[in-house]
Amino acid sequence: MSARPAATASASASASAAASASAPASVSAAAASEPLPVLGSDVLVPLVTGGEVTYAALDYAASAPALRRVWDDIAAYAPYYGSVHRGAGYLSQLSTDLFENSRKDVAAFLGCREDDQVVFTRSTTDSLNLLAAVAPRGTEVFVFETEHHASLLPWEQREDVTVRYLSAPRSPRQAVETLEKALAGRAGGPALVCVTGASNVTGELWPVRELAAAAHAHGARIVLDAAQLAPHHPVDIAEADIDWVAFSGHKLYAPFGAGVLAGRADWLREARPYLAGGGASRKVTRREDGGVDVEWHTTAARHEAGSPNVIGVYAIASACKALTEAGFEGLVARERQLIEKVRAGLAEVPEVRVLSLFGDDAPRVGVLSFVVEGWNSSHFAAALSAEYGIGVRDGLFCAHPLVRTLLDSEPDEPGECGAPEAAPGERSLNAIRVSFGAGTPDEHVERFVGAVKELVRDGARWSYRTEDGRCVPDRG
Repeated sequence: MSARPAATASASASASAAASASAPASVSAAAASEPLPVLGSDVLVPLVTGGEVTYAALDYAASAPALRRVWDDIAAYAPYYGSVHRGAGYLSQLSTDLFENSRKDVAAFLGCREDDQVVFTRSTTDSLNLLAAVAPRGTEVFVFETEHHASLLPWEQREDVTVRYLSAPRSPRQAVETLEKALAGRAGGPALVCVTGASNVTGELWPVRELAAAAHAHGARIVLDAAQLAPHHPVDIAEADIDWVAFSGHKLYAPFGAGVLAGRADWLREARPYLAGGGASRKVTRREDGGVDVEWHTTAARHEAGSPNVIGVYAIASACKALTEAGFEGLVARERQLIEKVRAGLAEVPEVRVLSLFGDDAPRVGVLSFVVEGWNSSHFAAALSAEYGIGVRDGLFCAHPLVRTLLDSEPDEPGECGAPEAAPGERSLNAIRVSFGAGTPDEHVERFVGAVKELVRDGARWSYRTEDGRCVPDRG
């Protein structure tokens, strides 16, 4: 970053003061037995059967609620908002400092190596599309069919990149063996392995270190989709020997539309900018023939063209600090208790089948998907919402090949993410997903387990109909 006037020191101090003015004190690991404060924990929603109930947000895997700490930090900074890397004014300098310090905070959260770059994007999807864009010509990409579409599809956009899809493994060991076998048969040249850290469908943890070791043993690099892992478990790039990691702010309790791609700088530095425009360019001059010559930045700015999303970036940095201060050890221990409570409750309902690749005993984060015998999943999810005030997800979760594998369906069987083409009570290709995390109170998962048992035993108390591909209460 270029040098700025001495006034920047006071600007930086003001930024720190503004950021912490209304932030709560750090939460110790000993206090992690209580949920972290999040927005929306006291929101009341109407029930179709009458009355209101506190909303149980159990769709963290889609978007987690904002941590109160994050919201307070953003609110404290908002009056100081200014352009980043653009202005000589006090607020611009302050905002630039906040933006670049956020980059350092994210790097520390991820355990980045000294020469790694942290590039701010819009989301995990955007991060992986960026990596796909900068991969060298002729790269072979190895990706399991079990991936979320964000890490399954970007590589198809490059005609000069070969994609090899690997079949769904049924154990962590088989995942490593499948990858090793595939890599052993490659001809050479650049190669990239793309793998999730935790499944957005089953919540199961993948053997990241072992997969990274296998990739590197065969001359390949590896990128970790940590969208579902980072909010639940610590991610350390250097320790796990990962080349890149991608994640989204909105799943890390930090809304406002920012994401991260962090890791090795060489591919990022040597490729054409992901977006061409201001901020990515260091120098632009006219040529005598009427064209322009461009000198691009070699830092992370090379792929951050346009005015940066400083609010979204600062939200991510705030969430990273909040989770670190709370202590992952305590957060993980509490989440395991919630997971066991949900699993034990669902196990008491014979009609419920929990979906899994690696088996019931596989370690997982707070994400479980299931189907209920005799129920269309969209109908069941609608009843949970309308009659119990519980928000879950139904559909194929933007991981169509994986859910189809888990449901033992044919690859070409019709089905659309979030919009099953079937009426309530009819079989369709979709499942139900419940997900939770650091802000989930015990009462929410207890209400969920009780509601599942009651719906299976007694049926829905209201009638439902299909509207625009979704089940909704029939209000006559």
